[in-house]
Order: sequence, then structure tokens, then C-alpha cells
Amino acid sequence: MPTQISPLSVRRCILIRATPERIWKEFQSLERMQKWFGTGHSLVAFEPRVGARVETDAGSHVDGEGLRFVGNVTVFDPPRELTFEQDWVGHGWSLPALVTIRLTPHDSGTLVELFHHGFERLGGDPAENHRGFEGGWTIRQLEALRQIVEA
Repeated sequence: MPTQISPLSVRRCILIRATPERIWKEFQSLERMQKWFGTGHSLVAFEPRVGARVETDAGSHVDGEGLRFVGNVTVFDPPRELTFEQDWVGHGWSLPALVTIRLTPHDSGTLVELFHHGFERLGGDPAENHRGFEGGWTIRQLEALRQIVEA
């Protein structure tokens, strides 16, 4: 069963001219994930299995506060969905936010959707948390994935 995406979510998507099975190959190791998901920040840890640790380092926030996130893979469902927790280290969230990446066959390719969601879980003002992350996500990771797969 796919992860339920919460109402306050950041969504980025792209159409890639390849099958979900081909695209999913880029989810199968830390090294492969670093080449596309590590674009714009560093992917420090990842293993392709439920329960594995995921760690990203996005440098520093505008106020100088570190932007390091850790969590565990909660869904690894080839070639459909990867979901992992994303807890901002040292920020004191009640529960971590989630990142979900879905692959759905569409036309002659695959729709790849990236959701950052679960802001209601963090504590504090969910709308403020959502707004902060909405401005931070681009499609650079998805563009990098498309370049690798369509090359």
C-alpha cells in the first residue's frame, strides 16, 4: 500500500522517458543515489532496504544553523516507491517529516514524483514548516535523475 501523502506537502515531478524498472536501478545503492539525489546537498548515508539509515547534509540555513537530516527508510517497494524519514538534527521535532519518491507509468515513460510531507507531525506551526521547505525544493534532483536515465 502506498504511503499516504499528507495535505501539506511539497511536490516536485518530472516525466522521464524510461520504464519504472530502468529508473529504479538508480535507487539501488548509495553511489547511484548520490549521483542524482545528492544534487544540491550531500547524500551521506543510504541503503536500499526498509529500516536503513538515510542522512543528508544541505549545508547551513540562512541563520547559520546546520541543515542535516536523518531518518530511516520506511518503504522500499521496487519499482514503485521509496519513502524515508527526514528529521532535522538538533531541531527538536516531535516526529520526522517524510520524503516519498513515486514512479508511475505514464504515456511513453514514467512520472517521477518527489513529495516532502508530514509537516503536521513536526510540532509547531505546520503551515510555517511547509512554507519553509516549499521554497527550498527545486527539481534539480529529478533533472539529474532524468539525465542519467535518458543518456
